[in-house]
Amino acid sequence: MSIQVPGLTEVVIPSTITVHLGPPDQEAENVTVPFIDYIKNVASSELYPTWPENALRANIYAIISVALNRVFTEWYRSQGYNFDITNTTQYDQAFVNNRGIFDNISEIVDQIFDSYIARQGQLEPLFAQFCDGRIVQCPGLSQWGTVNLAEQNLTPYNILQYYYGEDINIMTDTPLVDLIETFPGPLVLGDNNPYVLSMQISLNTIATNYPALPRIPNPTGTFDEATEAAVRTFQSIFNLPVTGVVDKATWYRIRRIYIAVTSLAELTSRGIGIGEIPEFTPTPIEGVVPRVQIVQYFLNVLSAFYNTIPSVDISGILDTHTRNAIMEFQKTFNLPVTGIVDESTWNTMYNNVIGILDTLPPSAIALPSLLWPGTVYSLGSEGPAVYLIQQYLSYIASVLEGLPPTVPDGIYGPMTEEAVRAFQQYFGIDVTGVVDQYTWDRIVLIYRQLRFGNARSEGQFPGNNIGG
Repeated sequence: MSIQVPGLTEVVIPSTITVHLGPPDQEAENVTVPFIDYIKNVASSELYPTWPENALRANIYAIISVALNRVFTEWYRSQGYNFDITNTTQYDQAFVNNRGIFDNISEIVDQIFDSYIARQGQLEPLFAQFCDGRIVQCPGLSQWGTVNLAEQNLTPYNILQYYYGEDINIMTDTPLVDLIETFPGPLVLGDNNPYVLSMQISLNTIATNYPALPRIPNPTGTFDEATEAAVRTFQSIFNLPVTGVVDKATWYRIRRIYIAVTSLAELTSRGIGIGEIPEFTPTPIEGVVPRVQIVQYFLNVLSAFYNTIPSVDISGILDTHTRNAIMEFQKTFNLPVTGIVDESTWNTMYNNVIGILDTLPPSAIALPSLLWPGTVYSLGSEGPAVYLIQQYLSYIASVLEGLPPTVPDGIYGPMTEEAVRAFQQYFGIDVTGVVDQYTWDRIVLIYRQLRFGNARSEGQFPGNNIGG
């Protein structure tokens, strides 16, 4: 029997897929069906057989990619569920057990079931979000929109590029194999197999964002003492029993953290869509609302951990994509679905983002360029903007010697005031201990130069030369 070993160099088509006939947390029947039959069922449930063939093919590529993403990342199984995907469109895609299949859709699936969408240079199948485009709008593919594009003689690949960007490939000839749950049983000191190698590669990737986690030199698939030390540290960081043994809970926690930190790094490393924040911002940039930027950043953090929440551009503009992402956030957290960030939505979003970011060291958090929210922050201030100031300063202090750290908690206390004063003194700003627009812009500018430019030591990076 062939098996998939996650984290290595191959995506496979599973011979079967297990579908939960309801939302993830709702009791419902699980059905296991051949993967090809599953794709035919979803396509027949989602699409009209009278659509142009190029539109059908583009949609079916997206359907395959969503299913393979769930299988490849073990999205549900890593959370303790005993299924691969649900039939609920709020989370996944439509599946109607025992429904009839359209002949032309069946023929297309038979031809392309082993193909999926991936970003260029990436292996993981794209979670190719889509919606009907009439009743429901979303940042991904519009199913009805594909009909118009196909009628303009666009190829399936061109249609997919229209919705998902130019940097995609259609991966073909993916092998069909029998797939079993990836947890291979406990991995212990002395084991040597591909599962150990997969785990070692994942831990080394996670170590990039968690400096306390020791790297495993030259992973070979042998569970040696360096691997055991890394496993123990991982278990300690994530509040698992520190045994040095990769049991089922540790195996799937490694999977979850690996997927989350790689997605989070990609989503949050970009700045605002209109470019880097300038050193001085004497007037607001037209149409850009600083609080909307913060909401968009929060949505991107959450999207790395909740596939129901789409990522958005951090533009500061409350566009349709942002409103849709807010609505998906509200659905996911059982809030009234309004698309409006009221007090309940704001507080829930903020608290959940803090819960995620508080598990990460400063080096793992890639903050975008955020414009000054228009408020002067000082001793006693509280809220998300204060939390972001603290995150910016925490990273700066971790790079430049002589600056005191601050603990991000959203409360502008004496420690934060001291960190602000030290920053101002270091960079030749009037030492007030207050974050006004000038200090905010300087903090963001210097953070971005250190985080994404050439990080330099104190002796090589004198404060009065930055941005000058």
